[in-house]
Amino acid sequence: MSGTLYIVPTPVGNMEDITLRAIRVLKEVDLILAEDTRTSGKLLKHYEIQNHLMSHHKFNEHGTSAGIVERLKGGQNIALISDAGTPGISDPGFFLAREAAAADIKVECLPGATALIPAIVSSGLPCDRFAFEGFLPQKKGRQTKLQSLAEEHRTMVFYESPYRVLKTLQQFAEVFGEDRQAATCREISKIHEECKRGTLAELIAHFKTTAPKGEFVIVVAGKD
Repeated sequence: MSGTLYIVPTPVGNMEDITLRAIRVLKEVDLILAEDTRTSGKLLKHYEIQNHLMSHHKFNEHGTSAGIVERLKGGQNIALISDAGTPGISDPGFFLAREAAAADIKVECLPGATALIPAIVSSGLPCDRFAFEGFLPQKKGRQTKLQSLAEEHRTMVFYESPYRVLKTLQQFAEVFGEDRQAATCREISKIHEECKRGTLAELIAHFKTTAPKGEFVIVVAGKD
């Protein structure tokens, strides 16, 4: 009988943001696949989880997934975790989940931590319908992607590094208009968590005088 592939969310900040079920699964599975074994090792040590770890990330997933699927077919239960949040959401995970599902292996994703939901809810912008865009292309296709969102009526959610926040906000202002409402949420679930709200023009002015620090989620209102 085939095993189960568990997709297990891990904290995006505070170590307490992990479910009791996630801890149990990580203790019970035959193998844990980690995006970075050093980063995940700290979490596992904190919760006294002593289990086999194997590196599985975007640079090797195409080469390792076939072997992992064979292990699952052989009856092993395997958990997949990323450095933070839910695997598959701007993190490795989709490819393995697809391959396992194609092999008729049970894929079970546990509910848990992700940065986008706290960001959109705390932004004060409509969150009944939204479009998650993740990271925009850094160069090729970036402007085309932004132009394709010019008529989007749903609230839009983006991930961004601190080094590109100001540039991204300025590009948003060019495409969506500087009066468009938005919010920048950084360091979610960490000590210096902060959410700034206002028009794109106001947020640009803020970050021109205050250097962006930490990981960011940018939430932008849709077109009226």
